[in-house]
Amino acid sequence: MKQFLRIFSLLFGLSLLLYWATPTQAKSGALDNIKKRGYLLWGSDAEGGAPYIFPDPKDPSRLIGFEVDIAEALARELGVSARQSQNAWDSLIPALQRGDFDMVMNGIEVTPQRQTKVLFSIPYYIYTEQLVVRKDETEIRDINDLKGKKAGTLSGTVAQDILMNLGSVNVRIYAGQVEPYEDLAIGRIDAVLLDLPIAAYYGKTNPRLRYAGEPVGEGFYGIAVRKGDDDLKIELDRIILKLLQSGELKKIYEKWDLWNKAQDKLLAGVKDTSGYSDIEASKNAPVRTFFPMLLKGAGITVLISVASMALAVTLGLVLTLTRQYGRPLLGRLATSYIEIYRGTPLLIQLYILYYGLPNIGISLSPVIAAVLGLGMNYAAYEAELYRAGISAIPKGQMEAALSLGMTQRTAVQRIILPQAFRIALPGVTNDFIALFKDSSLVSIIAMVELTKTYTILAASTLRFFELGIIVAVLYFAMSYPLSLLARRLEERLKGKSR
Repeated sequence: MKQFLRIFSLLFGLSLLLYWATPTQAKSGALDNIKKRGYLLWGSDAEGGAPYIFPDPKDPSRLIGFEVDIAEALARELGVSARQSQNAWDSLIPALQRGDFDMVMNGIEVTPQRQTKVLFSIPYYIYTEQLVVRKDETEIRDINDLKGKKAGTLSGTVAQDILMNLGSVNVRIYAGQVEPYEDLAIGRIDAVLLDLPIAAYYGKTNPRLRYAGEPVGEGFYGIAVRKGDDDLKIELDRIILKLLQSGELKKIYEKWDLWNKAQDKLLAGVKDTSGYSDIEASKNAPVRTFFPMLLKGAGITVLISVASMALAVTLGLVLTLTRQYGRPLLGRLATSYIEIYRGTPLLIQLYILYYGLPNIGISLSPVIAAVLGLGMNYAAYEAELYRAGISAIPKGQMEAALSLGMTQRTAVQRIILPQAFRIALPGVTNDFIALFKDSSLVSIIAMVELTKTYTILAASTLRFFELGIIVAVLYFAMSYPLSLLARRLEERLKGKSR
């Protein structure tokens, strides 16, 4: 019991330390914080993010895109540098509210619903919806010809509403902006309707696709900041106006082939001559170009997996000992923990840790949330493995140890656990290998590990097969040595037992 209390106190103290060590938003104004810090932190999603933000295929460690150019212009006017913070697109607003970054700029449509949650700057881009079809398509000339056809779009977008309102259109909803254009090119669907910046990159530049009709609909992209950060919103408005009046924004849009007549309402300037040609050519960059980014992602995967497994093994042992030898109340609590964690999805647990806890004043960094989420989840499974190992030891061994004058604690420590560990070792090893793969789930809480790095690079270069093979090899290279190590350890333990 004393050992349990010491372990509990250690874990509780560590939790407090991690909580108080987690950076929080200072009480001074957001604009002052940015200037004191020396950089503007902006949230966005680089996965399938072209032409907003995506890795440069020539140098994957460098992000490019028209919003990257805008962020750098904003930071320059503020007298600081710009830093991007990776986050899943559908979680950008919650992450902004919890203080993960200063602002969000990632094709965020200004809607009444979002305006109830955050402050928006003045619009920096007027978006329209562009219909894209295959090059040889003859029946579809504009959106009025879509009835009875299969049209792809993204969930929760204005384009989806337009398609739904047309009626008699077989609307296919996609999670990413790369997939609908790929399905269109190979004939799975008949058309794609999405924001013009997306169509300009994935549709216009594809030799198998073309625009159909003029852009339809109209809306605004705005920069989102937290409510209460009025000083930052006012300054961003001032800078955007300056960039509009100077023509710098128009040059950025023309560089990325995003200029159209709708922007006349915002901008005036001189045409730039650059565009997508260099980016298209860079998609053929050698595969070795992507190795540094993938290896960095693999390193983060190893770090998270090892730390999480260490927590799982330790916490799982505490849960098992508490359940088997603790007081009845503590045993029931340990059993409840195990059943709850085994009976709920890991994804939901991660969401609660990262996005739910800030509602009660607890804010964890992405790394800490990832390690705690994976570790606490796998601890429930490790506890069951240990319990099965302990149950496999004949009861007579504990009785014999007690009859020789050993205390229960000594008997468990010297007689029961060593044998139970040998029995549980294969299962623990399998869980460790499984945890390596489950670590990909932490990408939903802004962790860019190996799988997330792959999806970001593959979505921007469309090289799913080549990069996928490399990532599969990296995962195998990380997990197979664990299997070999476990076999050697099992052999050594068998030798000692003989």
